[in-house]
Amino acid sequence: MASDSCRLVPHPDPDFTRALIPGRPAAGRWLSLDIALDRFADPVRPLLRFARADGGHEDALLPGAVLGRATWLGPVPPGTTAILLAAPAEGFRVAARLLSRPAMLALCARRRPDKLPVALYQWLRRDARRLRNTLRIAAGVMPIDRYPAWRAARTRPAEPGFDRPPSGPLPRLGLILEAAPEEAPAVRRTLAALMAQDHRDWCLALRWRGPSPAGMPTDPRISGDVLPAGLPVGHLRPGDELVPDALTHLAAAFAGEAPADLAYADSETETPGGPRPALKPGWSPDLALTTLYPGRPLLVAAGLAARSGWRPDEGARALLLAATLAGPERVRRIPRILCRTVPDAPDPDGHAADLARALHRAGAPAVVARRGDVLDLDWPLPEPAPLVSVIVPTRDRPDLLRVAVRGVLHDTDYPAIELVIVDNGSTDPAVAALYAEWAADPRVRRLDRPGPFNFSRLVNDGAAASRGAVLVLLNNDVEVLHPDWLSAMVRQALRPGVGAVGAKLLFGSGRIQHAGVVVGLGGRAGHILRNRPADTPGHLRRLTVAHEVAGVTAACLAVARDRFEAVGGLDAEAFPIDFNDIDLCLRLGARGWTSIWTPRAALAHHESVSRGPSVGPARARFEAEGDRFAARWRAVIRDDPYYHPAFSVTTFGEELE
Repeated sequence: MASDSCRLVPHPDPDFTRALIPGRPAAGRWLSLDIALDRFADPVRPLLRFARADGGHEDALLPGAVLGRATWLGPVPPGTTAILLAAPAEGFRVAARLLSRPAMLALCARRRPDKLPVALYQWLRRDARRLRNTLRIAAGVMPIDRYPAWRAARTRPAEPGFDRPPSGPLPRLGLILEAAPEEAPAVRRTLAALMAQDHRDWCLALRWRGPSPAGMPTDPRISGDVLPAGLPVGHLRPGDELVPDALTHLAAAFAGEAPADLAYADSETETPGGPRPALKPGWSPDLALTTLYPGRPLLVAAGLAARSGWRPDEGARALLLAATLAGPERVRRIPRILCRTVPDAPDPDGHAADLARALHRAGAPAVVARRGDVLDLDWPLPEPAPLVSVIVPTRDRPDLLRVAVRGVLHDTDYPAIELVIVDNGSTDPAVAALYAEWAADPRVRRLDRPGPFNFSRLVNDGAAASRGAVLVLLNNDVEVLHPDWLSAMVRQALRPGVGAVGAKLLFGSGRIQHAGVVVGLGGRAGHILRNRPADTPGHLRRLTVAHEVAGVTAACLAVARDRFEAVGGLDAEAFPIDFNDIDLCLRLGARGWTSIWTPRAALAHHESVSRGPSVGPARARFEAEGDRFAARWRAVIRDDPYYHPAFSVTTFGEELE
């Protein structure tokens, strides 16, 4: 009888180095993977490839094994002739088996019984695509509020010989713990976890705000004095409990030929509803300043601490702010839950005063901007404001074009605007009437570019014909909602280290259409938290403030002209219609210019109304461009620095896989 298990064998492809050999025909069945990864290895997402006889393929991005274990469930596409795997060569193993559709329905009933009626209805209707999606989400994706169950299922016990701690000497670490006498029980918990660490070369400055309580644990590494000079330094709070290998991970970040300037790791916090994780993105300095997301555990190298101007008598918050503004060159984010932290004490001021002091000390040009309980940063706008060229590709659809142009010319308070309309062969007489109406406005220019639709070429031609120091790419189906949208984007685009700047775009229903792009979401790239309520804060409150992202959409994108031209604009050959904007962001990023998304620029986007959905030949073209994008940016697809490897790429983001 054929087996439902699969064998793993070497494969000659330089990227997909292994092949899964099923014991029975796999096409049309479901593949279940159970992955184990060395707990000290970087949990970059494995990539699965379903190859077809015609040379085509479908790729599936798997979750990173951040707790030592990960699981994945997905359908094997029809026509699959080989299943290939890109994964670490060492410290990685996988068990694979095939499941039938009835087995998947049973799994759906067990894990998400609310989805079973939907799945059965789709099965009866023979709606294979929707059935696959429903079963995939029901069986393989968990909402983040089910974190305790996810953690229990994904935590793998340490395995000597498989888990390989870093070799070679690891540096001594310095920690600071400040406490009041009444916090003695919490301090005991913190000290017990500290003394149980695998990495034993540490010292702790335990500073009591008042008399030292009797009966505290003693250890020669604990004193009330200042820390020795030259050590990476960090803070703990009474009640914080490090996992046993936490200091090994953190110390390793400061070892080797390129030691970190700053290192931080994931954590979880006990709440009345149970533990909640803080799954932290890669280094995001804007987000760090406004939300303090690195939290604890965090360590700063002695050199960076000294260069930042931080003093040992200042607290953890001041250390993070000063180190961030000093510009660490090497930051190590450890995507492992290394600490159970106690909740921070409520602070009515947030950290506005600390942030203002840190900005002033560093000579940073930004000022603190408070909106309700949200702290953001206002970056300066030169006087006089530089000319901005707004480039709008269009064809027909006068109803959309009128709204977009009115928004730019009459509903925007930015003082220096040039509007370049690139017409791709409009034939509607109403469009000609609009052009006649706008002819007397010196801010409006029109380029006629008939021919096959190539969004990238239209934008590049508009940019070449424009004069502004800042370019804004704007779709003809975008509607201005607030007059300050353009100022908010230009302030970001003029910053020295910034490339593309994206806006908060909303559907006509008021729900989120664009809040930044995650590379890898949906397999290639997708909009995070799409279709969520407009006021969704996002994990770690990311969507409340401007922050770094892998990419933003060209539906509304600002970029300094010199940076746009430095990378050659949009790639009109490889990506004439789709993926051109994300490709631009990633090419800017490769030159050192980070993409920023800001909620301070909010507009409505009636997405793809003017082009319609991609079906038939348009769908084939979309898939071809998607394959080119995946081939060019496979490394980023597997490890978007701003999206945690534990998050699912099946749904629109911030759910667990």
